[in-house]
Amino acid sequence: MKSLRFLLFPFALVYLVVTRIRNLSYDKGWTPASQFPIRTIGVGNLSVGGTGKTPMVELLIELLGEQYQIGLLSRGYGRQSKGFLLANDQSTAVDIGDEPLQIKQKFPDISVAVDGNRCRGIGELLKLTKPPQLVVLDDVFQHRSISTDVSILLTTYSKPYFNDFILPVGNLRESKSGARRADMIVVTKCPADLSQPAKDEYIARINPMTHQSVWFSSIDYSEIVYSSSHFCSIQEFLKQPFTLVTGIANSAPLVEYLEKLGAKFKHLSYSDHHHFSEKEIERFGGLGKILTTEKDFVRLQSLANLDDCYYIPIKTKLIDSKDFKSSLEQLLKQKVS
Repeated sequence: MKSLRFLLFPFALVYLVVTRIRNLSYDKGWTPASQFPIRTIGVGNLSVGGTGKTPMVELLIELLGEQYQIGLLSRGYGRQSKGFLLANDQSTAVDIGDEPLQIKQKFPDISVAVDGNRCRGIGELLKLTKPPQLVVLDDVFQHRSISTDVSILLTTYSKPYFNDFILPVGNLRESKSGARRADMIVVTKCPADLSQPAKDEYIARINPMTHQSVWFSSIDYSEIVYSSSHFCSIQEFLKQPFTLVTGIANSAPLVEYLEKLGAKFKHLSYSDHHHFSEKEIERFGGLGKILTTEKDFVRLQSLANLDDCYYIPIKTKLIDSKDFKSSLEQLLKQKVS
């Protein structure tokens, strides 16, 4: 593996140069970035997938939903449609992607849209009869064509960006110096009992700039699991063996959580946003009880109605960060003042 990475190093250098030139063009104003007459929050990361963007987006909606009419704009990764689409009650994961569908089902009163062209997407949202007052943009840290009011960068506790390298040697989409563009850096998937000394050490390694704040969050698993027609406690569900089906970037935290609960299961792991085939769906029908993630569930249910398929919701839980909401609101006020 080390020798393979060494062979890929020249390609990583080329990629590094290209991304730095592109960022420099935006930093210097040579390539203009679009601004819009509404508040915008961008959520993203430096690495490829698995940092917990969807739970963070849901947390932002919960925190700001009473204050603003919120819209969500995503590219809709994995969808089979093109251009701008506004989610509705009939939307499927094939139409808009699994993550936007999950959010629309959980927050039916907000406007959820998908468009690979984020500037066009915001423009279309502004044409709605009731346009949003604030748009949360999912996975836009590298989309420099939009100047967001607040930029939130996510990095996982176990695989921080400062220990990584640029593609294809590592998993970074751009140089780690790009983190300087963020207003807030959230370290996700931390141990729930993370100590203050551990936080201080982590912050020192991030070495934030004066305008940046650093926050820590953990995964909060629901005590209830749900199917399309039933729900039960996780303790009740775990009384019998089951099959865990995941198509996410990093299933290790969920596997570890279930093992700590003493669960007996087989694990079928697929790539992130995996499109389940008819053959795979047919196989799942003969597995008995299935547990999956919320994101995988909305994708599976778009393809077949599996009566014995349950999902376990998760939330982003901030660790000793009661001031997160007020800090976020203050940033929004500063950016539009």
